Amino acid sequence: MHLHREGYKIIFVTIIVLSLLTLATWKFIPWWYLQLFIYIGLSLELLWTISFFRVPHRNIDYNEDVVLASADGKVVAIEQVTETEFFNDSRIMVSVFMSPFNVHVNWYPFSGKVIYTKYHKGKYLAAYNPKSSTDNERNTVVVENRDGKAVLLRQIAGVMARRIIAYAKDGDIAKQGEEFGIIRFGSRVDFYIPLDSEITVKIGDKVKAQKSIIAKL
Repeated sequence: MHLHREGYKIIFVTIIVLSLLTLATWKFIPWWYLQLFIYIGLSLELLWTISFFRVPHRNIDYNEDVVLASADGKVVAIEQVTETEFFNDSRIMVSVFMSPFNVHVNWYPFSGKVIYTKYHKGKYLAAYNPKSSTDNERNTVVVENRDGKAVLLRQIAGVMARRIIAYAKDGDIAKQGEEFGIIRFGSRVDFYIPLDSEITVKIGDKVKAQKSIIAKL
């Protein structure tokens, strides 16, 4: 396990701010029990910030006929919808909600070619709100495999999230399990999957990126 490069600056700034707060607590608050309470709170804040940017090492059983989870989290929606940004047809949408305590790195669910990417500014509704898929800050990535089957991935910012980092570009070669982005501090990833696919998860399931199978193409 290591720390994501996007977290270095944030962790450094957090350490500086928490150090100043620790100094201020020691100098201006005379009650030891209140000092202790604040110190514990500041320490937990630092540990949480560091843990948010953790990147686990996982062995991947490569299978290009399945859609792996791109994010750790909980399946909160499975429904047939009309996807209007790219496909303009019916798809099965599977939504995975990432809490602030989940790993927030996103990985490609299968191998192929990136045929579409687009970033959208937007609101910061709660990530479990159905409207967050179309109204929130979000980034869309479409990957097509060697058989011509494509899946749309949508990174969606939540209430706490204020920045989506996406590395995928049109024309990139996607490799199953490789990183394509990260979302800061609580968010959601939607998968728009072909109707003839077999969905292998159900609402309420907890999934692991690079390991859990979302669907079989």
